[in-house]
Amino acid sequence: MKILVTGAAGFIGFHTAKVLLERGETVIGLDNFDDYYDVRLKDARAALLDPYDNFSMTRIDLHDRDAMEALFAKEKFDKVVHLAAQAGVRHSIENPHAYIDSNIVGNLHVLEGCRHNDVQHLVYASSSSVYGANTTMPFSIHQNVDHPLALYGATKKANELMAHTYSNLYGLPTTGLRFFTVYGPFGRPDMALFMFTKNIIEGKPIDVFNYGDHKRDFTYIDDIVEGVIRTMDHTALPNEDWDPATPDPGTSRAPYRIYNIGNQQSVELMKYIEVIEECVGKKAEKNLLPLQPGDVPYTWADTADLVADVNYQPSTPVEVGVKNFVDWYLEFYDVELKQSA
Repeated sequence: MKILVTGAAGFIGFHTAKVLLERGETVIGLDNFDDYYDVRLKDARAALLDPYDNFSMTRIDLHDRDAMEALFAKEKFDKVVHLAAQAGVRHSIENPHAYIDSNIVGNLHVLEGCRHNDVQHLVYASSSSVYGANTTMPFSIHQNVDHPLALYGATKKANELMAHTYSNLYGLPTTGLRFFTVYGPFGRPDMALFMFTKNIIEGKPIDVFNYGDHKRDFTYIDDIVEGVIRTMDHTALPNEDWDPATPDPGTSRAPYRIYNIGNQQSVELMKYIEVIEECVGKKAEKNLLPLQPGDVPYTWADTADLVADVNYQPSTPVEVGVKNFVDWYLEFYDVELKQSA
């Protein structure tokens, strides 16, 4: 197959593209290499994909309509894995226009490209942020998600609604994946694991929001990628039992699906920090702060539907995943640990 992976120089996109290449697919990567975080990390990811004969990278902004139309018309993709987006809950409060350009306008261009070029299946990244003010745990795709707490979550909810209209109007099979706190090697520098590891190693304090009273469904990157690819291979179908009188938010009578993709358990943030401390061999100096605007205290994914439909089985405990990240960080940044006395 010929597969478009958007965000291929990003964290999840890089890992997804690499696995697809290793199984023999032809992959076209798309990324704009923006400077939301250190571009050298994106360059390093892309450099690991470049040697594959079945890979090529194109540098395009999602909101460049003409370039997106030309790319889809030229390549005629079989499937699209749309992982590019402007990420970050807190950043969306300060820079809302970037999220509309990338996550709304850019998403429209992907949908239009799929519609006009007979793409067999579109899999796209949503987020646990859509659950917003929900407090019922674990989060289920069958729950209402009409109360996002920040613009980032609102754009991801909008992506799901936009996808449904294209599934309904044009029969385009679409599957949205709500990611839950993805971590691992080559992870983003704005994520907690990266910032905590860096600061603990350098002897700097770490900012711990909500005074540490957080729980997250931390999901290792290898488990995420397996779920993404299993889902891509499982084209969305209509739910023949869908009832408009009692509509199920996670399915439709159109070829449309929504899934949670997480580790199926919630880990206390303080426990997560302890694991990092053990891997680094140093205790963290914690700067305890109140809950950030737009943030939620707890996340926990109900992945029952993904398990039932594609046999998704995450298998990486945080102790293993965090160690893998720390090992990568030390090698990538050429850091030698100095053990505390």
